[in-house]
Amino acid sequence: MTYFVYILYSQKDHKLYVGCTHDVEARAKEHNSEKVTATKNRTPLVVIHYEKFEDKAEAFNRERFLKSLWSGRFKKKILKEYLNKIGHD
Repeated sequence: MTYFVYILYSQKDHKLYVGCTHDVEARAKEHNSEKVTATKNRTPLVVIHYEKFEDKAEAFNRERFLKSLWSGRFKKKILKEYLNKIGHD
C-alpha cells in the first residue's frame, strides 16, 4: 500500500499540521469537515505539500521528523513557496 505524509496550512491561524495517510484527498476532506480533533478549530485547511512512500515505517518516520523541531527550516521553505504561489505577502 502507498502512504503519504502531508502538510496542511490553516488559513485561519496560519499554522501547519503534519499527518500521514493512504489517501491525501480524502484525509484533507476529513480535516476540513472538522472530523479530526487536532484541526477541527483550524479550518479551512489546504494541502501545501505531500510526499509518497511505499513503506509504512518509512512514511511514519518521515511524519515524525516533520513534526520535530529539526524540520522547521524545511517547513518554512514549503510554506514560503505556497504563499508565493498564491500571491500572499
